[in-house]
Parts: sequence; structure tokens; C-alpha cells
Amino acid sequence: MNSSTRENPRHTQDGPAPDATAPLKLVVILSSNREGRFGPVIADWFLEHAELHRDFQVSVVDLGEEDLPTALTSNPPPSVAEYLGRTSPRLAAADAFVVITPEYNHSFPASIKSLIDWHFTEWRAKPVAFVSYGGLSGGLRAVEQLRLVFAELHAVAIRDTVSFHHAQDRFDGDGRPKDPAGSDAAAVSLLDQLAWWGHTLRDAKAARPYTG
Repeated sequence: MNSSTRENPRHTQDGPAPDATAPLKLVVILSSNREGRFGPVIADWFLEHAELHRDFQVSVVDLGEEDLPTALTSNPPPSVAEYLGRTSPRLAAADAFVVITPEYNHSFPASIKSLIDWHFTEWRAKPVAFVSYGGLSGGLRAVEQLRLVFAELHAVAIRDTVSFHHAQDRFDGDGRPKDPAGSDAAAVSLLDQLAWWGHTLRDAKAARPYTG
């Protein structure tokens, strides 16, 4: 999966009001960077639904493409500065996010926490939805902990999730769900909720900039 780029770094809450009729800019974040990860299978399936939804203009940030360090520095090395120069403006311009995450040791991957921690205003007053996968718990423990993290950053976590328990057993060799009815309906419901919150928050910020 390739991440598209945008030009100007770092977001401010100032600037022209967004076009209320424009599609919401949705950034789908693929959290896992583990070798042999199953995440791209989940992501490809979910992106088919997201790209068909009339409310969204979709792009992807794949944390398996680059190694973003956990050490937060004011003068990051050139490779990190270059990555942030490409990625941070995309997060800033986004109206909504979907985090696709596995569960590692009852929690979320360090890679998504690193991306979160390198940013702050980019998340504020924006909705975040979750698609999780894993073993018995389907990644839901990772999601519940990410809700706390995003709440601290003034983001709004969407109530409904999409979760795949024993995920590798639920997809066929072509990356399609073996029993698609439930998962497809869950994806549509999640995207509809995310669109409602995305439009509502974008319109509210246009009327009164968020100052949290």
C-alpha cells in the first residue's frame, strides 16, 4: 500500500473554512509493522468499503513502510524529519481516521503509539474509528486502550468497531471474508457513524474553532 503525500507541514486551526459539501478526508492507519503481519489483508478488505462510501476521500498511512522511532526529539534525524514532512500534513488535513490494529500482549503495537505521540493538534476534535483483529479477543483490548489515548488528545472515538476474532481463519486465500455478511454490515455501520461525526465536527469547527 502506498501513502500519498501532501506539501505543507504542520496543521493550525486557522485558515479558510472547509467546503461543507466536500468529501471528508479519511486517513486509514495500518498500525502493525511486524514481519509477516496479517494487517494488509484486513486493510485491503476495509478499504474497498471505505472507497465506495460517498462521504469519504480515502488515503492510507501504513506504519510498516517506515520505522518511526519512539524517542521524541526536537531535532529528529533526517529520515524521520522527511517522513514527518510527508505524513504530518496528511494527518493535519484529515477530517477523520480509522485505525486498523492487532493486539500485542493485551495492548496495541508500539508503532501506532509512536505515530500518535509524534503529533498532537492533528488529532484534536476529529473522530477516530477502529478495525481490530487478533485471536480470541479480536484485538478489542487494544481498541479499548487506544480509546483512552485518543481521548487524552481531544479526539472522539466512535462507539462501534469492526473486530475479527481468529482473523486468519476468517479470510480465504484471496483475502475475502469467508462469511462476509456480518463483517460487511459492520464496516458499513462504522463508516456511516464516522461520516456523521466527521461532518458534524467539521461543521462545528468551521463555525467555532476548537480551542481545547
